[in-house]
Amino acid sequence: MSKYLTAALYKFVNLPDYAALQTNIHAACVAHHIKGTILLANEGINGTIAGFPDDIHAVLTYLRQDPRFADLEHKESYADTHPFYRMKVKLKKEIVTMGVKGINPNNTVGTYVKPQDWNALISDPDVILLDTRNDYEVHIGTFKGAVDPKTTTFREFPKFVKQNLDKSKHKKIAMFCTGGIRCEKASSYMKTQGFEEVYHLQGGILRYLELVAEAESLWQGECFVFDQRVAVKHGLEVGDYDQCYACRMPLSPEELQSPLYTPGISCPHCYDKTSKEKRAALTERQKQVILAKQRGEAHIGEKQRK
Repeated sequence: MSKYLTAALYKFVNLPDYAALQTNIHAACVAHHIKGTILLANEGINGTIAGFPDDIHAVLTYLRQDPRFADLEHKESYADTHPFYRMKVKLKKEIVTMGVKGINPNNTVGTYVKPQDWNALISDPDVILLDTRNDYEVHIGTFKGAVDPKTTTFREFPKFVKQNLDKSKHKKIAMFCTGGIRCEKASSYMKTQGFEEVYHLQGGILRYLELVAEAESLWQGECFVFDQRVAVKHGLEVGDYDQCYACRMPLSPEELQSPLYTPGISCPHCYDKTSKEKRAALTERQKQVILAKQRGEAHIGEKQRK
């Protein structure tokens, strides 16, 4: 088994004292050699952390000692190399940024659908299936028949809804995202806009890929993740995609063979969009990454999975 355990977690819960939690949570993670990112806001907690299994479980136990996190759920996956370089605990206005005041899943939220029941729901011809992730995530995989809003940030989702959906016509809406947090907030927004039947995939794509057999799956492609693994497949195995440092686009094995791809500098998606100045800076940075690797070190700014 791969030695590093990654735990993706989130919970919408009222945390008026969230700023006071930052120091102790960071200290607990550092004490157990955990790396990753945790976000804290008045509306809850969100994060992905990685380390040795015993250390991850110790930190999760620590978090759950707070009664508000007692039922905190997490999703697990493994990797051969550490997917993060440092540990950060950040204070935010929102744990997933929509930018619309008053939207809080602690108050209003759609109907949770378990992964085992998801196929039946989205096979209903009356259901509008929405992928609430960003365009570059949808690019490498999504559910069969899903609508791609073509958003570049979650802030654009409300605009998509207003321009493309009508509560008098679209009676059943089902939404999904990577781990469940984004579509949970999206469902809260849609409920406030008057949509009555709003569903979302509990645990997100990650839980679906973990629990639903590939032979029965309606998922197509791979699922983008925000760490050095880049993407995962069924069973949460590390996928075949890498990532362009310059533009952050996920790259397929075929794109990695393109003459327009230079590790750390450019890819087919950004080759003709990079200025000479930026290309020079990226070239120097990649040189430092290679030198650090030769010394057996991780370059502090390295973002690509090598």
